[in-house]
Amino acid sequence: MKKLLVLVLTLALVFSMFACAAPAPAAEATKAPAAAAEAPAATEPEATTLYIPVISKGFQHKFWQTVMLGSQDAAAKYGVEITFDGPPSESDISIQVDMLNAAMAKKPVALCLAALDTESVTEQLQACKNAGIPVIGFDSGVPNAPEGSIISTASTDNTAAGALAAGKMFAIESVAAAVAAATKDAPIVISVISQDATSASITGRTTGFAEEMFKLCDAVQPGLVAVTGHDTWKKASSSGDVAVEILVSIAATTSVTDCQAAAQAVIQRAPVAVFCTNSGSVDGMLAATADGSDLDRTSGRYKDMIVVGFDSGATLLNAIRNQWFFGAVTQDPYMIGYYAVELAFKAIQGESIPAVVDTGCQFYTVDNMDDPDIAKLLYD
Repeated sequence: MKKLLVLVLTLALVFSMFACAAPAPAAEATKAPAAAAEAPAATEPEATTLYIPVISKGFQHKFWQTVMLGSQDAAAKYGVEITFDGPPSESDISIQVDMLNAAMAKKPVALCLAALDTESVTEQLQACKNAGIPVIGFDSGVPNAPEGSIISTASTDNTAAGALAAGKMFAIESVAAAVAAATKDAPIVISVISQDATSASITGRTTGFAEEMFKLCDAVQPGLVAVTGHDTWKKASSSGDVAVEILVSIAATTSVTDCQAAAQAVIQRAPVAVFCTNSGSVDGMLAATADGSDLDRTSGRYKDMIVVGFDSGATLLNAIRNQWFFGAVTQDPYMIGYYAVELAFKAIQGESIPAVVDTGCQFYTVDNMDDPDIAKLLYD
C-alpha cells in the first residue's frame, strides 16, 4: 500500500513539472505587443510658439499704446507671441538698450525695433544679423543702421503725408479762390513752417507739401508759381513773374521760442494758408497767435488765415475743436504696430517683403475727429 501511494505522488509531481514548462496560450502571447503599440512615441517634438519682441521708443504715451494695440492684433492673426516694451521717455536710451538685450536673451525668431539711438544698438543689430534674426524697423525705424541689419521698415510715407496736407488745403474754397484770383501785381503767399531742415520725417513732409502745392497752383497759374525761403526747396517760376509764392520757413532751432519767431515772420507776410509740419511748428504757431485765439474764425486777428497742422496732441486737438486750425494730418500708429509684426512674421516664413511699407495717414477736422476710425489715431 505504501509503495502504491509513493508511485501516485511521483506521477503527480512529474505532470505538474510539464504543466509549468508548457507555452502560454496564443491570446496571452499577443497582449504585451498590443499594449506597446498604444503607447505614445517618446521622441515626438512639441509645437512651440514663435516669439517676436516689439521694442518701441516709449510706452505710456497714447501714440505708443495704439502702436501696441496694432501689434497685438497682428500677433493674434498670425499666431505668434509678442512682448511690447518701451522706456518711460524718449530720452531713456540706456533703458531701451537693456530692454533689447533682455529680449535677445529669450532667443526670438524676429524682432521689431524703433530705435532711440542707432549707435547704441549697433552691436545688437550686428548680432541679430549674424544669427539670422530678421529685424523690422517701425515708426522712425533705425536710421543709418548697419547695412543689411534691417530687413524692412513700417513707417509713414512723410512725403505722401505732406502732399495730402497740400491737397486738402487747396480744396478749401477760400484757398482755391485766392489762388485763382492771384496776379503778378497782386501775388499771394502760401507757407509751410518746419522746425528743422535735417530730420528725415520733417523734410519729407516739407518736400511733399511744397511739390504738391506747386503742382496744384501751377495748374491754375501756369508759369507764375515759385517756391522761396530755403535753398533746399527753392524753385523759380518758369516765366520769371510770381502770382503764387510758396514760402518755406525753417525755425533757427527746435525751441518753441524759435518756432514762434518763424511763425511770426510768416504771419507778417499775410499768407492765405499755412502748413505746420510737426508739433514744434504747431506750438510755435499757437504761441504766435495768442494760443490760437487770434485765429478765431469770427473775431480773430487772423481770422481769414487757414492753418493746417500735423499729428495730434492736446493743444492741436483743442485748436481744431475751436476751428482755429482747419485740420491736421495724423499718422496711423495702429497700422505701424500691425505692419511691424506682420512683416516680421512674413520674414521668418521666408517671404519676400519690401524695404519700406507705408503705414498710411489720415486727414481730420472738427467734423470727423470723433469718428471711431479717426479717434483711435489721435492722442493728447
